Amino acid sequence: MADKNPDPPAGENLDPIAISEQQFDQASRYIHGLKRGLIDFLKQPKRINIVNFPIELDDGSVQSFQGFRVVHNRVFGPGKGGIRYHPDVTIEEVISLAKLMTWKCALVNIPFGGAKGAVVCKPKELSEKELRRITRRFTSEMFDVFGPHTDIPAPDLYTSEQTMAWIFDTYDILHPGYNNLPVVTGKPVAMGGSYGRYEATGQGCVLAAQRFLAKALLPEQQDLAGARVVIQGFGDVGSVAAQAFVREGAKVIAVSDSQGGIFRKDGLDPVEVQSFKAEHGSVVGLPDTMTITNAELLELDCDILMPAALSNQLHSGNANSVKARLIVEGANNPTTPAADAVLAKKGIYVLPDILANAGGVTVSYYEWVQNQANEQWDTDRITEGLKRKMHTAVDTVFNRWQAFVVGEETPVEGETAGEEAPGTPDFRTVALTIAIERVTGATLMRGIWP
Repeated sequence: MADKNPDPPAGENLDPIAISEQQFDQASRYIHGLKRGLIDFLKQPKRINIVNFPIELDDGSVQSFQGFRVVHNRVFGPGKGGIRYHPDVTIEEVISLAKLMTWKCALVNIPFGGAKGAVVCKPKELSEKELRRITRRFTSEMFDVFGPHTDIPAPDLYTSEQTMAWIFDTYDILHPGYNNLPVVTGKPVAMGGSYGRYEATGQGCVLAAQRFLAKALLPEQQDLAGARVVIQGFGDVGSVAAQAFVREGAKVIAVSDSQGGIFRKDGLDPVEVQSFKAEHGSVVGLPDTMTITNAELLELDCDILMPAALSNQLHSGNANSVKARLIVEGANNPTTPAADAVLAKKGIYVLPDILANAGGVTVSYYEWVQNQANEQWDTDRITEGLKRKMHTAVDTVFNRWQAFVVGEETPVEGETAGEEAPGTPDFRTVALTIAIERVTGATLMRGIWP
């Protein structure tokens, strides 16, 4: 039986679109001159595609599947975002994630817009042949949506470089005579994929944490040496991040997956954990470790907590019990607005998803550029580029936040008499203000609005 984080209190709104709009509205209180009509425009997706298609399963039965692809914004370039396979994914979730990609690309100055896709299915219960059929049929349904200069998919939850290879091949069959390699990123290296793409998201999280600690907001922890790290989600992102943290001198004391978590006070060997999970299907049961729940893991005493699993893991029901000093969001939307407010009051810093996990889309951009030029860059070039992008993004957010702290930047005055004036924004809000301002500027310059 899967280990699940306790549900948040019933009164907390977890609708993904409501959360994204709440975050946007909070950021808009710190952006001067943002007109209401433009706000309404930026909240809405540019395009929503919903498809339904039948697939013959291995046992001869036929099952219908539903797929989504949402493009939120294309003011800077083609839509960019992953495709996830999950039984509980909804169109509302996909819309909110497409918005997140818009702000993420804008924050790290990548010439893409935001997009996201999904297929509602149970990937763990499907064979490789069934997954291949689903992927090919979904791609064929999106043959006039995907494109190297319009909408570029990538891996996400329960999709992989193999999935991307199937997408590319299907698209290439439907569009002969062109260089179609840039239509999808996260491909196998042998098929035009980029070195460092698989590691990029997890590595980017570590680079962001490292750069943030150097700002000395945590005087006793100004680098990763000796830092106690807890990671929820030991998948592609979490496992890579765990190894990178250890290489930088940190100590990973707990990790988890959907079955539960493990704790070892003296630290875990991520390679050992990975090997055990590959053999046994879960991290739970690793010798010489204490088994804990995902709920307990989130409340461990540590220096850095990295949620790298699903959304809404930190909420009003458990945020007050978090003992980490810094949260690095490897997953998208792992922290609710209510949790953000609690964590801010506790003095716990949060490196938000649009900043911390932007390494994946950064190297996806590098892959796209390489494919356009029919080149393949070496690992050192990719690594240096990723480091530069992540450090610049952290510096930009930190400097803007500091400007609010010292009063060089001020919030927008309340429109309603007696409205409480906003205080110093948290890092999520600051990151969003930067991204929204960049998208707004381009929207106005291009004459898209009004």
